[in-house]
Amino acid sequence: MSSSPSTEAGFRHAADVSAPMASGLRIDARRNRARVLAAAQRAFAESGTSVSLAEIARRAGVGAGTVHRHFPTKTDLLEAVLQQRIDRLTARALTLRDDPDPASAFLGFCAEVVTRTPGNKAMCDLLDSDDGWPRVLLRDAGERFHLALAQLLAAAQRAGGVRADLTLADVLAIFTGCVAIQRVSHAHAELSRPAGMLLAAMRAGSAVTKPENFSGGRNESVPAGGNRDGGRCPICSTELVHSDIGRPARYCSSACRQKAHRRRRAARAGAVAAD
Repeated sequence: MSSSPSTEAGFRHAADVSAPMASGLRIDARRNRARVLAAAQRAFAESGTSVSLAEIARRAGVGAGTVHRHFPTKTDLLEAVLQQRIDRLTARALTLRDDPDPASAFLGFCAEVVTRTPGNKAMCDLLDSDDGWPRVLLRDAGERFHLALAQLLAAAQRAGGVRADLTLADVLAIFTGCVAIQRVSHAHAELSRPAGMLLAAMRAGSAVTKPENFSGGRNESVPAGGNRDGGRCPICSTELVHSDIGRPARYCSSACRQKAHRRRRAARAGAVAAD
């Protein structure tokens, strides 16, 4: 996929996350700004967004006035920290665009995103709120990230290493699920096993999410023989009557459904005894 001049300009912007705000500052002012951002990143990750600007100034080793000169409100500081995180991920994705193994590069990057995110739950919650976020600066950073991720995905699919039916929306949804898994697994820098299994489902040839690969033996919503528009009860052979709403019937009555359940249970017990 080729990139337009405007897109490449956006990528160059992402590669230098401090340029938009700090280009006109003196060297010492730029240094102080970077220290404040680094301290804020750690403070928000450890204590959530309720941490005060005074505490961030203390951690950065600067005066409160220095913090306020660069970031008049906590919202401004939050926005800058989030933009910096997103742009760093974008810059990382851009370095992988021409990797000789696109599939490994894509999947490795996905693992990086998942392992770097859970420690910032409070900030993620802020982005999910309905109080006006994301602001324009963050929305632009998000668009750059999505474009870079889409390019990695497309390259991996062209190489045949990632499922051809995988979309960018799918990948972002998988990120959300994996981050939640990381959090409840209390995993830190390493990818947890369940999250790794979910990411592995994106590989080409994965059958995890194909409905036809799930057993229909216990699916009460599918009539015998797989015919959703007719058929007979597999217990008493009574012709099934399907309603226009709700799940299609597989059995003619609850009594036959219970009988089928008892038969399956008996069959399983017999199989265990035979072993």
